[in-house]
Amino acid sequence: MDTTAPPVRTRVSAGTGVIALDRPGALNALDLTMVRLMTEALERWRDDDGVRSVLVVSTSPKAFCAGGDIRAVRDAGLRGDDDAVTAYFSAEYALNALIAGYPKPYTALVDGYAMGGGLGISVHGSARVVTERAALAMPESAIGFFPDIGASHFLPRLPGAVGWYLGLTGERISGAAAVECGLATHYVPAADLPALQDALTGGPGDPEPVLRRFAAPAPASELVPHREAIARCFDAPDLAAVGARLAAEEADRDWARQTLGVLRRASPMSLRITFDLLRAGADDTLAGCQARELELARKTAREPDFHEGVRALLVDKDRNPSWSEQESPII
Repeated sequence: MDTTAPPVRTRVSAGTGVIALDRPGALNALDLTMVRLMTEALERWRDDDGVRSVLVVSTSPKAFCAGGDIRAVRDAGLRGDDDAVTAYFSAEYALNALIAGYPKPYTALVDGYAMGGGLGISVHGSARVVTERAALAMPESAIGFFPDIGASHFLPRLPGAVGWYLGLTGERISGAAAVECGLATHYVPAADLPALQDALTGGPGDPEPVLRRFAAPAPASELVPHREAIARCFDAPDLAAVGARLAAEEADRDWARQTLGVLRRASPMSLRITFDLLRAGADDTLAGCQARELELARKTAREPDFHEGVRALLVDKDRNPSWSEQESPII
């Protein structure tokens, strides 16, 4: 008999369906099993009158969900196993769409890392709670991939070109910054999370009054000093213009210089794909964005830059990728 603990545990408590991500050794990186277990629970509860809301939590002290299981995708791409790549991304994106259209309140408690796929199972929900320990990012440009999980829909809708900045640079932001730009909805100190979870799973099933009671004002975030420069530099018609504006930035010179360095180290292929995706997604539906992302994910999983980026970051961990194109589209 298989006694391996499932990586996702579910239960119902006082009208709240609880999904606990429980793959701490991998920082809850979403593999296909986790995606399917979450999908099964949500579909089971969707028409269950005994479940009035959903709460997603993590058992890891370090992460909510550090992303998709990108190493497994790379392995499939190296094998040329297009069916495995398609199965993974199709299931993950279907889960994102299920969350986005869910007919009941869906609350995610984000404490620790929430990267890539971790945003896919939180940002699409109705409430996203973050703490002072939260760290959110779409870091795909550093691994030869692109912001997916519906990010080409939600990133270009963030105010002041912040979504373009986050998507292109992969910059990691705090919980306070996530509330400020709209990726998160509530800020709660980490020390209050156990009491918040108890209240959400012991009440009548409507999370909003509970969330209002526990929510605290978010402190000023690290984005605040740079918001005007972000808008000036990233609200640009093309990548070359982004680079030129950063190079010419005077009011926030140090930030611009550092940001330009990050972009020049990123995968040139990823930057081009990301810019085009965000531009197309700005005027499209979530479904349209996801269809475009799925088509690109299938192709990108076979690309040498993706294999090299994952190798450098997650396999050999030398953080020194050798991209197929040496010249960045960022001037």
